[in-house]
Amino acid sequence: MVEPVSEGSESPTNVRWLTFALACGTSWLLYLHRYSWNIISPTIQAEYGFDNKRSGFVFALFYWTYAAGQIPSGIVMDLFGTHQFLGLSIILWSLALMGFGMTKNLWLIGMLRLQFGLFQAGCYPGLTKATRVWFPQQNRTMVQGWIATAFGRGGGAMSPILLGTVLMGYFGLKWQTALAVFGLAGVGFGILFLFLFRNSPQVDARVNDAERRLISTGDSQTSTAFGGVLSWSRAFHNRSMRFFVVQSFLDAGSDVAFVYLMGKFFLDRFDLKIGSVGWMSSLPLWGGALGGIAGGFLNDYLIHRTHDRRRSRSGIGFVGKLIGCLMLFIVASQIETVARFIAPCRDLLDRFLALPASPVLAAGIALMLAKFFSDWSQPTVWGTCTDLGGRFSATVFSIINTSGTIGGIIMPIVFGILLDLNTTSQVVDGTKTSLINWGPLFMLLAGMYLASGIFWLFIDCNDSLETETL
Repeated sequence: MVEPVSEGSESPTNVRWLTFALACGTSWLLYLHRYSWNIISPTIQAEYGFDNKRSGFVFALFYWTYAAGQIPSGIVMDLFGTHQFLGLSIILWSLALMGFGMTKNLWLIGMLRLQFGLFQAGCYPGLTKATRVWFPQQNRTMVQGWIATAFGRGGGAMSPILLGTVLMGYFGLKWQTALAVFGLAGVGFGILFLFLFRNSPQVDARVNDAERRLISTGDSQTSTAFGGVLSWSRAFHNRSMRFFVVQSFLDAGSDVAFVYLMGKFFLDRFDLKIGSVGWMSSLPLWGGALGGIAGGFLNDYLIHRTHDRRRSRSGIGFVGKLIGCLMLFIVASQIETVARFIAPCRDLLDRFLALPASPVLAAGIALMLAKFFSDWSQPTVWGTCTDLGGRFSATVFSIINTSGTIGGIIMPIVFGILLDLNTTSQVVDGTKTSLINWGPLFMLLAGMYLASGIFWLFIDCNDSLETETL
């Protein structure tokens, strides 16, 4: 985007785009590491022989500390800045990831899941804060879309491909060694982040006055970037915040199915090999990444065109979740019907992805579209947090993300129980096998998407929380 400069003035420096690149890399790495569980979880489950409920519990341990660390980390970064906090967090969660492959003790794996969640907790509150202080209001949501969803979901999409298809499939690495490669890359990036990132343009000597003026253009929130603590009474008496909290619970609670169940779904439902599972598990995340780009641009465009920030943000949230709901309903009950429609493309797609049948493609495409429309609201979430929070953006985001994380704690166990209730056993050629009916799970996810969309209609991003502090 070309930004005008007043005639006769110095040209703005471009340090904000270095910040953008570091933020995108951080978001990409966070999801790359988090979604690795999609590939290693079936292996760990097989080694220990526990059922889906226990697997869901181990997976959910991440969310206990992720929830606990959200609000404290948001307050700390609102007070003191994001630079050292984020850099150290990247290094520590990367080390925790490497630890999964260094022990066969289930209890230690559980402890590492807790540490992994704690060290990732402050990432998105910090990046929300960074976008608030480093980018002008008129294109902030677009920037947030690239960081939060395009690169975040892109990292999630690349995780099964790099871990399963490339490192484990093509190079033949054990999953423990592949995780070590992931972790070492994260440590290196964390060190780079510490060297290059700064809290704000005001404290960065590389930024000139012209860039500082450009960043502040159009921002009606004239408060300082740091300092002060958000009044909890004000936050929880705010009607929009209450609806926002419930919406986030439903949104993130449903999203955990894409974090740890997609690999199992394609393995169980279609009996794929690990290389193909990597591709298919990534398709929904690619949909989410593309949706984040589209949603960021669409959000800024509608706000600019209609001058109605509230309806632009709420409308995008509602429409995206409604269409996502319909796509999940298709996965639950209409896969064979959709497969017949895409049959003419079967040969080309099968040759490219090495997939055995068109119903696999139908499921992958439907899930990809579900995530595209669901995740085009993710930039809206970030934008609404910065609108509501102002200089308390990190705290507001941490409250919203905490409610989502509680969904991440509860729903994996619910999903596991639901899958166990819909699992039957049969003996084929003397071998006992288990058959899972995945339909009820996807119907539940569709219902959560629909409810999440309805709650978006009651959120007013103009109801600022910045005016009252303790």
